[in-house]
Amino acid sequence: MTAHRIISWALLGAALALTPACSTFGGGDDAETEARSGSGLRLPSVPGFGGSQNEEVAGIGVNSFLWRASLDTISFMPLQEVDPFGGVIITDWYANPQLPSERFKATVYILDTRLRADALAVRVFRQEQGADGQWVDANVNPETAIEIENAILTRARQLRIATLEG
Repeated sequence: MTAHRIISWALLGAALALTPACSTFGGGDDAETEARSGSGLRLPSVPGFGGSQNEEVAGIGVNSFLWRASLDTISFMPLQEVDPFGGVIITDWYANPQLPSERFKATVYILDTRLRADALAVRVFRQEQGADGQWVDANVNPETAIEIENAILTRARQLRIATLEG
């Protein structure tokens, strides 16, 4: 992969990571949208420091079921960066012990506060170890990201059903 492509992917990833914090998908007049300030950010109020008792304390900025399901689904991979406010989970490289000459890395983007299929995007990266021991970027089957997304969505539905039954 050329340096230009790496920089392009990094910029795209940064833009996607910042997008959920700057907008609300689908509009609507739900309570969460009304509670947001003009800047699009919700800040926690600290009791005793000017915040009223009725102010909402900021939580994660994405759908909690998708967030938890994403962490559950990719829990076998080491985490490199986790941003619950921006909705981004980046794993470190993971090599299956049965195939150590190949490794994977994933980035999960949660793009909305609602539990919807289009609120989730997964990017998977793959490298193979060459004869000289250097890691080289390799193609990833496009179905891999879709399978991970489906596994996350299935787990998110299970989590939501469990809270409704409990």
